[in-house]
Amino acid sequence: MAGSSFGNIFRITTWGESHGKAIGAVVDGCPAGIPLTEADIQYYLNLRRPGTSRAATARQESDTVEILSGVFEGRTTGTPISMLIRNTDQHSGDYANIAGCYRPGHADYTFDAKYGFRDYRGGGRSSGRETAGRVAGGAVALKMLDECGIRITAYTKSIGPVSIDDDPDGYDEAEIMRNPLFMPNKEAAARAMAYIEQMRSMQDSAGGIIECRIDGVPAGLGDPVFGKLSASLAQAISSIGAVKGFEIGEGFHAAVMRGSEDNDAFMPDGRGGITKRTNHAGGILGGISDGSPIVFRAAFKPVASISRPQDTVTRDGKAAQLTIKGRHDPVIPPRAVVVVKSMAALVIADALLLGMTSRIDRIRDFYRR
Repeated sequence: MAGSSFGNIFRITTWGESHGKAIGAVVDGCPAGIPLTEADIQYYLNLRRPGTSRAATARQESDTVEILSGVFEGRTTGTPISMLIRNTDQHSGDYANIAGCYRPGHADYTFDAKYGFRDYRGGGRSSGRETAGRVAGGAVALKMLDECGIRITAYTKSIGPVSIDDDPDGYDEAEIMRNPLFMPNKEAAARAMAYIEQMRSMQDSAGGIIECRIDGVPAGLGDPVFGKLSASLAQAISSIGAVKGFEIGEGFHAAVMRGSEDNDAFMPDGRGGITKRTNHAGGILGGISDGSPIVFRAAFKPVASISRPQDTVTRDGKAAQLTIKGRHDPVIPPRAVVVVKSMAALVIADALLLGMTSRIDRIRDFYRR
């Protein structure tokens, strides 16, 4: 199976299936000397693991990570970092009734069309559980970015019709970690949780939007044609299951703005450098970072696994009706916040390493030290 690796220099490969013995990731290209322990990775895995609130599946996985290689005496060695997360709470029997038919909204049909078979136990490789490997790899990237003074903040912007924009003055970054929805607004989080419970009572599910902000990125990362930083972010975020939309800066709203409104005026930053008066571009111009905060959003569709009866077909094309059993998230964004943060970190870490080779003066100065 192709397509399980991402990145150029800082590169991650995820492996494993939802109901297999384990899942994991291998990170290659990470510089040597970065402080890294299993606890550093576990912190982020705990943010996405199941069974933590009413907004998540009841599946109880500890998601305990084991570092198998690439770290010695608490520091990266520059060699591949291999990480393993064992599956311990699979209920494969919950999926016996879907072995011969396709779940609406899932990858069952398309996976079968491509490979001629599918692992019906939770979706196998197509399961959202694959993202645990991304988070493990993203944790390594975040440690590297921390060394470079780059900070990433991601949060749930909206769930269903409930948005933090309903209270423009209510953004509180500290609140992100105080509620299970990871929303930066206490009141919005309460309304969103009530909406989730309403969907649950109707045997239905909800979608939502995650917003991400990256601070400290220097100007000059990314390439002007196919390797645009915005395109790399779009690929990374759109590769997360259930993501149906991506926008950066003003995004789709830019289509209704005038050029005089959308253009960001340049101005001196007071320290001998350059800054912008506004940031409608979202921190990227011509595919290259401009030194402003990078701001983007990802739209997640409603969870496809709902418990109400749905029309479908069997593998041989006969009409059927299906009721999905098992333990499933009622909404995706709360557990996906850390996944979005991790994928953004992987993109920026890779762009930093790629950017080191863009100018001869920097290469010359580095090797002349």
